[in-house]
Amino acid sequence: MTTGIERPSTDLLYSEQEEFLRETVRDVLNKACDWTSVLALTESESAIDRSLWRTLAAEVGGAALALPEDIGGAGASWRETAVVLEELGRSIAPVPYLGSSVIATVYAQEIGAGDLLASLAAGETIAAVAVSAGSPWFRPLPPVVTASDSTLTGTVSTVADAAAADTLLVPVGEDTYLIDPAAAGVRCTQVVSLDETRPLVDIEFSAAPAQRLEGTQPAGAATAAALRAGTALLASEQLGLAEHCLTATVEYLGVRRQFGRALGSYQALKHRLADLWVQINQARAAARYAADCLAAGSDDLAVAAAVAHSWCSEVAVHAAEEYVQLHGGIGFTWEHPAHLYLKRAKSSTLMFGGPDIHRTHLAGLVNLPLPTLENI
Repeated sequence: MTTGIERPSTDLLYSEQEEFLRETVRDVLNKACDWTSVLALTESESAIDRSLWRTLAAEVGGAALALPEDIGGAGASWRETAVVLEELGRSIAPVPYLGSSVIATVYAQEIGAGDLLASLAAGETIAAVAVSAGSPWFRPLPPVVTASDSTLTGTVSTVADAAAADTLLVPVGEDTYLIDPAAAGVRCTQVVSLDETRPLVDIEFSAAPAQRLEGTQPAGAATAAALRAGTALLASEQLGLAEHCLTATVEYLGVRRQFGRALGSYQALKHRLADLWVQINQARAAARYAADCLAAGSDDLAVAAAVAHSWCSEVAVHAAEEYVQLHGGIGFTWEHPAHLYLKRAKSSTLMFGGPDIHRTHLAGLVNLPLPTLENI
């Protein structure tokens, strides 16, 4: 029986171009982003690998993927950007890709900041939107900042990927201001973060000189669009992280022996990994659909982003926990990369509001009544 309604078919499989891009990015990361280098960076003053960033953004062209060719972009889509994020999650690469090449780029697109977009596409500039990392797109936390005579005064707390930023996009009311983080009157203070590979900073403006941008969209709409895109594509990073955790755990259990047999031969451990494999494949479907909706400008993006963030957050944490636990004693040591993956997975769940708030919002999007005390 047919309904007579034609529904568009969405191919969520990876294209040849996407697989080629994956191989290129993975090759770069395998050579320049081993986990010991990442760990060493977390113990240094700057947790950002600027050399790796230049390679990914400028030489590989990762920063230009979703931007049009007339401003120096690659003319691809956000699906390709999602593939890059999968590989960055697999390597827990300490680069500001999500903050600059996704959130700040979408924000600049929304307000029509052509010069900034060209600089972002070329990998010459790292930008960050001065909004708290915990803000959901449907209820962004407004920065406590005021503008007067082309200067800004106030504070913005826990901004992700701003530690390495060359420029800040600061929404104040419905206006957007461009500001140099190294300018007089600007102080960026790194705060303690669970994930040292994605540092958070508190930004304080004290009569800091700023340039007001004439935008095609008000700051509120641009902020919502940027955070929604970040939420949708964070799921791809979480997917890559989860896949690495599963692969590394399977390899370890295949060679680690106890009582004369490989740990991977025990049925109970097989069941745990099989369940995780199923969850990761479900996460891949959710993450790919969210990326496809963003690339296509689909009306279903809000639902897809909420589903992807809610599910992929939990799968990434579960995969990282299994990574730690099934490696036994070594998995709990500082000299093993498992703790880096667990920290990234845990901290990512807190970005953009977290799974619980997105599930609540999702219920409203699909007209699903929330439970009350009477029907619990």
